[in-house]
Amino acid sequence: LCCCEYVDRRGERNHLAACCCDCQELDESCERWLTCKSLPPGALERIADTVADRVRVPWFAGAVKVNVSLVPPLVLLPVFLHVAALHFLLGLVILTSLPVVVLWYYYLTHKRKERTLFFLSLGLFSLGYMYYVFLQEVVPRGHVGYSQVVTLTCGLILMLAALSQAKKDPGYLPIPASNKKSSHQGLSNKTVKGSSNGFHSITMSGAASSRAVNGEAKGNSMMSAEEPGGVKKDWCTKCQLVRPARAGHCRLCGRCVRRLDHHCVWINSCVGEQNHQAFILALCFFMLTAVYGILLTLHTVCRGQTPFVALFYCPGAYSDYSSALSFTCVWYCAIVTAGMGYILLIQLLNISYNVTEREARLALRDNTGRRLLGGLVIDTGQYDRGFLCNWSHFLSLGSSPPQRSAEDIV
Repeated sequence: LCCCEYVDRRGERNHLAACCCDCQELDESCERWLTCKSLPPGALERIADTVADRVRVPWFAGAVKVNVSLVPPLVLLPVFLHVAALHFLLGLVILTSLPVVVLWYYYLTHKRKERTLFFLSLGLFSLGYMYYVFLQEVVPRGHVGYSQVVTLTCGLILMLAALSQAKKDPGYLPIPASNKKSSHQGLSNKTVKGSSNGFHSITMSGAASSRAVNGEAKGNSMMSAEEPGGVKKDWCTKCQLVRPARAGHCRLCGRCVRRLDHHCVWINSCVGEQNHQAFILALCFFMLTAVYGILLTLHTVCRGQTPFVALFYCPGAYSDYSSALSFTCVWYCAIVTAGMGYILLIQLLNISYNVTEREARLALRDNTGRRLLGGLVIDTGQYDRGFLCNWSHFLSLGSSPPQRSAEDIV
């Protein structure tokens, strides 16, 4: 392949110059629109798959496919922020609609059980673009010192370093080697799909059936495997292995994770035993860096006012375009920081009660937990050993590699 050629999803050789040609799905849809006919089922999905397959950039050994979910944040975020800086009312409308659009896309991908790089791309590009605006529009005004710029830069670097650690292995359970050979030996278990509410049943020799709710398998005390604390292990029908206590199956990653907390769309990975500490550290560094950058910008744009008052009342913010853009970026950062602050608060409360997001969700579903602090935390009471012991347990996560028992390789 030359740098502009690629092999498409059908296995055919194509060229970038013909990326807009021979699109049967698009031609058929346009013809139906012109004749006022309804589109066949799945037409839009096929068009989206075709477009996603043809979005490529030239590379040495052939054109490389670009993830379509990376593109919208890179294009739309600067456009929206610059348009919002033109007038106060435009800023109000855009900054109000942005969280709604992001939440809508989150629920759309969550419903389809899809992994996407949209949120990771949005987060990283937002950080880079806010830092660029700070250096280009705020620092030249002369009210921000060199040491303050260095402090903000160090906070950003530390946050990215913690984020890179959080992106590593969250504690995936090893897939048993017997599962890879089962297809050749004809010993694979028979899986029967249930109704669309997410329930599945499985037939096993000498084992009871288990359920899967929302794609997350929950065993029914199988194999009598127990942890030292008397907590029973359970069988994962998807990974075909016995999970240790507090482990869970992620329906997006398709793997079981030790002490699974949740699947975070902002890092496009699970948060589990091995990366939970790095995840909390990244959130803390983000909060400190974002709040510090907001304070420096408000101190520069809205002189003589306290930061909280300046956030809601800054008369000179729209006197020139540079101030308006800086003030718009401050509000964008404030909205994102408020959302991340809520996530950090929930995480800190869960750690204090030694409960994971997954356990809290299951406790709500089974009505086995009690709501505390106005419903911010769900206390299951199963692993709570007191504030200090809970934090000591959290800080010791991942300190030693987990020991594989005989049940883990069944």
